[in-house]
Amino acid sequence: MDDPPVDRVGAQLHFTEGTVAYAGHFLHERRHPVHTHSFIEVVMVTGGEGVHVSLAGRRPLAVGDVILLRPGVWHGYEDCRRLDVYNCCFSSELLRHELAWAREDPLLDHLLWIGPYSLQRRGMLTARLGAAAVAECAEPLDALDRLRFRPPGPYRSEIIGRLIQFLACLARLVDGGGTGPAAGHRHPMVVRAMRLLEAEPTRPWTLAELAERLHLSRGYLVRRFKAETGLPPMAYLSRFRVERAAVLLLHSDQSITRIAEAVGWPDANHFARRFRAHYGMSASAYRAKFSRTAVRLNSLIAEEAG
Repeated sequence: MDDPPVDRVGAQLHFTEGTVAYAGHFLHERRHPVHTHSFIEVVMVTGGEGVHVSLAGRRPLAVGDVILLRPGVWHGYEDCRRLDVYNCCFSSELLRHELAWAREDPLLDHLLWIGPYSLQRRGMLTARLGAAAVAECAEPLDALDRLRFRPPGPYRSEIIGRLIQFLACLARLVDGGGTGPAAGHRHPMVVRAMRLLEAEPTRPWTLAELAERLHLSRGYLVRRFKAETGLPPMAYLSRFRVERAAVLLLHSDQSITRIAEAVGWPDANHFARRFRAHYGMSASAYRAKFSRTAVRLNSLIAEEAG
């Protein structure tokens, strides 16, 4: 078996059945087309140079650059000169199940949820690591890479363990050694508020109802939630809803109106504004661009390193 455990449907990447997590090197020459994916991806540059293209614009890449992308975020590479990227991908189901406890860890919470969801980032978190930090992060990635073709059943715990080791290392280094803002105490009511919103995203939540469920005043809830996440509660819910909508656009043939209702926005016009604000294009343009005939990932990779 020589192919990575991910498939491409047009410009959309998704896991093949049974895959838990994956790590591997890819070598890009010239360009790699804009694409999206329905899983979380972490990219760490370990060699060469290039330009990262996303909704944030064009960003030159060099060794040590790290990019974390939430599901649905689109990106690509241009002007690549032996751009060696170490990719780590894992399903969002892991965050809802085996990694649900990570919400209680301020560093992991910032890396996987708060940072990418914050204002202006639109599902993407970037950082630059020094040579020693890259080597430290590469160690668990190498271990995960060696497990890439093992059957996920008997090796599931080991795969998840290596993934946690990598994410914990990265979260600490991105936060400046675990002493930055993300290392602060996370108020349990903020964590509970996020979990309530995520558990019932289709509920017609109001700030008053959420505050009542938490036995807090609306003003205190907004101040505390925004101080720790960078967003008011309803804006956080909006980020979560558009991400779910993106996955439905990629994986289903439901109408856009039906998808808007399915994620909690019965007003199609409101949904359209929120989706465009997050992904920089309309829902119909997003679906047309990223949903196409299935082809294997390795047919679109110029060369796999390693």
